Amino acid sequence: MAIRRQNVNSDICFWSSDSFQNRKGKVWKVPGLYILYAHMLLPTFSIYVSAPGDSCCNPLSMGSIKKMVEGEISGIYVLSLMIGKSVIQDTENGFFMDVNEQVSMVCTQLAQDPKLKGGYNAMGFSQGGQFLRAVAQRCPSPPMKNLISIGGQHQGVYGLPRCPGESSHICDMIRKALNSGAYTDLVQKHLVQAQYWHDPLNDDLYKKHSLFLADINQERAVNETYKKNLQLLEKFVMVKFLQDTVVDPVDTEWFGFLKTGQAKETETLQESVLYKEDRLGLAAMEKAGKLVFLSTEGDHLQFTREWFTAHLLPFLH
Repeated sequence: MAIRRQNVNSDICFWSSDSFQNRKGKVWKVPGLYILYAHMLLPTFSIYVSAPGDSCCNPLSMGSIKKMVEGEISGIYVLSLMIGKSVIQDTENGFFMDVNEQVSMVCTQLAQDPKLKGGYNAMGFSQGGQFLRAVAQRCPSPPMKNLISIGGQHQGVYGLPRCPGESSHICDMIRKALNSGAYTDLVQKHLVQAQYWHDPLNDDLYKKHSLFLADINQERAVNETYKKNLQLLEKFVMVKFLQDTVVDPVDTEWFGFLKTGQAKETETLQESVLYKEDRLGLAAMEKAGKLVFLSTEGDHLQFTREWFTAHLLPFLH
């Protein structure tokens, strides 16, 4: 994930919550990572990670990324955005903190950082993709320029087939909670994955009780501010993993999903009511050339450094 610039001083901040590993020096697997690149006289980055199981300060994950980026960009500024008062709280919040509160905290911290006031590009891995989209829709200042979603679940998920990392016991508990009552107040407010759980067999229940996803996807009503803010993006890039065994259905990574009323047949973004009624401005964005759909071979969040450099780094310049 080398990011190269010559003769620059730059800045970076990051908020972490999942794992990072380098497999055979070729494959990067980074659940939850956000990289927010600010357009300033001196380039600025903000990295935000929010997927279960990691913390802001893990030397084997975010610490490795911090060291790598600092080595590639001379004079870079790194700020770790901790969600909570300790590393333990930061890790737990990736599972149990209200996503709306997390987004609000990030918006506040970004707005208060003078180094980001000129704007930034944003890159979100896994659930970080839809969380960052919420930042774009709700918090236009500082301005987000490009949003790159890598394996994000923009129409939510209806399954948790395989949970990565070392927190499988927690994922087993999450599965049981989602199956028994994803839309109860208790589960919605205290389980992150429930807040983007999308049940096509109970569409009315989802629209009424989903605290996060139904709101940012304009399921209950059209928030014109959300629509306007998202259309301010220069590019909205969505990456799908063609052999993904973690995200169900994988079509959600390109904003598609299961057709309502059944759980087998899927539809594309362009076939959805969201697009046809242009409730979020995505149809207008595609017409303007702002939507970019990329795919890569491999399982969830597994890609080569060469692929990343060739396909995604151009959106950070």
